[in-house]
Amino acid sequence: MVEHLANTEINSQRIAAVENCFGASGQPLALPGRVLLGEGILTKECRKKPKPRIFFLFNDILVYGSIIINKRNYNSQHIIPLEDVTLETLPDTLQMKNRWMIKTSKKSFVVSAASLTERKEWLSHLEECIRHLLSTTGRQPCREHAAPWIPDKATDICMRCTQTKFSTLTRRHHCRKCGFVVCADCSRQRFLMPRLSPKPLRVCNLCYRQLQAEQKKEAAADRRQPEPIHSGMQGYEPSSGDDSDKSDDERAEQWPADTEFYTSQVSWSSFHS
Repeated sequence: MVEHLANTEINSQRIAAVENCFGASGQPLALPGRVLLGEGILTKECRKKPKPRIFFLFNDILVYGSIIINKRNYNSQHIIPLEDVTLETLPDTLQMKNRWMIKTSKKSFVVSAASLTERKEWLSHLEECIRHLLSTTGRQPCREHAAPWIPDKATDICMRCTQTKFSTLTRRHHCRKCGFVVCADCSRQRFLMPRLSPKPLRVCNLCYRQLQAEQKKEAAADRRQPEPIHSGMQGYEPSSGDDSDKSDDERAEQWPADTEFYTSQVSWSSFHS
């Protein structure tokens, strides 16, 4: 499909239409060899509640955003490089079906399709694009993923101390390391995780201690390393796409998959051929 659509006028028109829908708030999407393979509305499981989002699948990136007017106006554009993506199929909940997780090094979140057929089609196209990209670039699949955020409605009490009850005055917070919903007292620490952000992020007390221990262990290992005789120019890994919205649950052993958090009534538009 990519070879068939690449460098065609219809592909250029489709990409231009997507850029126009995002307007000045979006980034340019047209690149030589980039092909728009499909688009559709998926339900994204966010921190507060599930929300419909428009998704565009290209042969090298996944783009999504908020819907202002379908087919005419979108905002909050997010771009995810596909070579950073790992997919995980999830079981249905009582109110949300056809779910899967999109995992990346910077952010992980859950989406659901309106039907099982649509989920299979999305997963098939995503997996094929990821395989092709990895084989072309020679990169290994991403092994370290950001934790998805557990939805606010998953719990009425802090998931760490299990004592503090949330209310209008007692706010919920999320640990950026484990994704748990925690109270302020259990998440007063900040820790620098360069993979996620250039600034220190809120973490729960347990993750803070674990991160500190890992940092000390790495520092000790570095001190044992002999000084190199000659050091050349240091390389760097490019950043993987900026994205910050709130997501879904993990730790199934504590928070069962059939918890009734979600509803789904969304439409779908097909993949291009």
